[in-house]
Amino acid sequence: MPSYPPDLTDAEWALLEGEARVVMAEMVQAAGRPMVHDLRATLDAVNYVTRYGIEWRALPVDFPPHEAVYAFFLRWSRRGLPERLAGRLRGRLRILAGHGELPTAGCIDSQTVKAAEIVGAAACGYDAGKKIKGQKRHIAVDTLGLLLCVIVTAASVQDRDGAHPLLARLREKFSTIALVWADGGYAGRLLTWARDVLRLTVTIVKRSDDVRGFVVLPRRWVAERTFAWLTRYRRLVRIYERRPEHHEALIWWATVHQMTRRLTRELAGQPPRAAGPTRRRFRTCQAPTGVARSWNFWPASPGGPGKGPSWLPSSESRTSTAPRPAVPVVPPGLHQQDRASPLRSHAHERLTLRQPARRPGATADHRSADQRIRR
Repeated sequence: MPSYPPDLTDAEWALLEGEARVVMAEMVQAAGRPMVHDLRATLDAVNYVTRYGIEWRALPVDFPPHEAVYAFFLRWSRRGLPERLAGRLRGRLRILAGHGELPTAGCIDSQTVKAAEIVGAAACGYDAGKKIKGQKRHIAVDTLGLLLCVIVTAASVQDRDGAHPLLARLREKFSTIALVWADGGYAGRLLTWARDVLRLTVTIVKRSDDVRGFVVLPRRWVAERTFAWLTRYRRLVRIYERRPEHHEALIWWATVHQMTRRLTRELAGQPPRAAGPTRRRFRTCQAPTGVARSWNFWPASPGGPGKGPSWLPSSESRTSTAPRPAVPVVPPGLHQQDRASPLRSHAHERLTLRQPARRPGATADHRSADQRIRR
């Protein structure tokens, strides 16, 4: 059946349905009645909003009503169900990768994101370092780049200040975490506080002073890659939610969608997604009638007829003996640049009349039209 790109395939839904039913069993008992709309269609609607960044009321008509989808999103988000669902998927991914189900080390980082005008001023701030007004996402990931914790604050909050609640939540959810890597922005009293209060060892991975340009730093690149994964979802490129907890929920929804597809591929034995082979298209610009000139947009094969650069005419056209078309006769009183060019299509040929020529010996009048009228 026709579907949208973010929709779950049958294999992905077979994997996610069991996990989702287990997670939402508690919510069904509290609600007292089953869902009115189909669970798979509702999940596809949330993924559609997260992936394409549209408004809730802009959902296509073949999805459930946007009021029901948004209410479903709020119910799941308030109960932390997307985070729990991501945790179950993360454990299976770690086991397939040869790691334990619970992580023992992680990496923290932050990212400043611009906020839309609908976001209140109380929830936004100004990042003086990056000169961005918006909010800041603080994340903690494991060694595979899988999301562990996320906190959204104002952009004016320093990294080390935002790391306090992040590390506290990380310790609360994962008692097995013992080592955390971070960049130089987290240096200072945070290391002592994490060691004494949370029993966490925070290691700073610094950048060498003599290195210029982009350099992949050990351990830190894992969190940067996670940010790149998240920004593939257009709803996360800019913050449109008025409440930080709603944006945190969208991050977890994007993580669930990403983990589901990744786990489905690994269970099926498929390799990780990569860019497909580049398709080379050889096109030739259609020249006007009577002009023997062919332009190749791609380099010719070695030893072929076109041995010069791709932006030069081919050798066959350069050696062609076909007569060039005669330049049309331009009536007197027309501009020189408005003459029809042989390389110009007939649809773009236009001849415009110019002002009458001055009499011999007359001087040019540089005054404006209004000044001449007043005279």
